[in-house]
Amino acid sequence: MVQLIVGEKGKGKTKHLLDKVNNEVKEISGNIVYLDKSTKHMYELNNKVRLIDVSQYQLDNNEQFLGFISGILSQDHDLEQMYFDSFLKIAKLEGQDILPTIQKLEKISESFKIDFILSISLNESALPEEVKSKIIVSL
Repeated sequence: MVQLIVGEKGKGKTKHLLDKVNNEVKEISGNIVYLDKSTKHMYELNNKVRLIDVSQYQLDNNEQFLGFISGILSQDHDLEQMYFDSFLKIAKLEGQDILPTIQKLEKISESFKIDFILSISLNESALPEEVKSKIIVSL
């Protein structure tokens, strides 16, 4: 399942994402990975959550990002959830159509039984109609 937390920059999406991941870590038995553009939120995350600073890996486009995700999945068979903060930035999708990437994440989710929760710096009205049903928080 792919879930979206959407809203303009500075509206509080990261706080919602952090609250969700810290609540979920108490409930699930598998592993959780949190991808971000820096390690800024390291101390706000439960220590059972693996934080990955995507900026450390020289990704140039969203295809490389999807390969990066597949690599993480291949190394952790207990992975249940992945959280993507600043999704447009870390996935190299700023100013691009996000629909194909979200559709690929949905297929990966179905194949590997993993949930993806994405923080996207766009208003709900700017999103493709096909992904609006995935929104869990709109700010």
